[in-house]
Amino acid sequence: MALDEQARYILDMIASAGKPPLHTCTPEQARQSFDFHPLAGQPEAVARVEDAMIAGPAGDIRVRIYTPHGDGPFPALVYFHGGGWVVGDLDTVDVPCRRIASRAGCLVVSVDYRLAPEHRFPAAADDAYVAFRWLAANAREQHTDPSRIAVGGDSAGGNLAAVVALMARDRGGPQPCFQLLLYPVTDGAQDTASYQDNADGYLLTRESMTWFWNHYMGDADRTHPYASPMRAADHRGLPPAFVVTAEFDPLRDEGEAYAHRLAAAGTPVECRRYDGTIHGFCWMPGVLDKGRQALDDAAAALGAAFLNGVRPHGIANPTTMDEEA
Repeated sequence: MALDEQARYILDMIASAGKPPLHTCTPEQARQSFDFHPLAGQPEAVARVEDAMIAGPAGDIRVRIYTPHGDGPFPALVYFHGGGWVVGDLDTVDVPCRRIASRAGCLVVSVDYRLAPEHRFPAAADDAYVAFRWLAANAREQHTDPSRIAVGGDSAGGNLAAVVALMARDRGGPQPCFQLLLYPVTDGAQDTASYQDNADGYLLTRESMTWFWNHYMGDADRTHPYASPMRAADHRGLPPAFVVTAEFDPLRDEGEAYAHRLAAAGTPVECRRYDGTIHGFCWMPGVLDKGRQALDDAAAALGAAFLNGVRPHGIANPTTMDEEA
């Protein structure tokens, strides 16, 4: 399918800004220029938003807690922002977190995990797991149902959500009830067809992903399952998943391959490809219709799982939004 007009507008706007390619920047320069807030749209009202600090493995971790309207105890989503483990923060995903909290009727705990290269692997993964364990241990105080805590995130945050699900299973602690993976990073090999087809020109590039990986891992082995969840020896016993991919995204194929890997291991999975759009589209619901649609679909999947215990069906092939239209 052709690139849709809204996505083309975004790419043209970014190109006209004349910023240097990400892979040529220092992490500090990348963080200063990383600003998708104007494209996120108006923040949706929720009952309460508060920042808090929780104890982490190397100091306090800041979290932002979104409480929906209504009476608790609420189900909850622990959310990890994208940005290649190097950029991004709580503000980057403020609008998406508000939208999910409102539409799914769940508490959302957004996690400000440590960033690379100052804090290399496994710092981000360790912070993500600790944040999930914190909510599970303090569910009552947060007016949350401890049996209905999901994990989720976008891009590198989707990677962290998948990794937390693996860690929870491997370590025998509290288990997330669901995983919401928005165009997740699942494998450091960078050898899929979508890495070739979408290597350049669609916001996230092959070179920028290499830049992210090199800052995150250094010289470490990318095949570690807590860095590349696709490489886990066993994918059995993981929570149901809703996986989102974008047609014009280098990460498309590894996200879909991970959905297939989960399904083959007996995990209920729904995988949706949003044709015509680009990586990061869920950060831009203010200007991208498919960004709004994907967030609403994700909230619906969460809400159904929380409310009714509905589990997605196993997949054979990803469903595209155009096939459903």
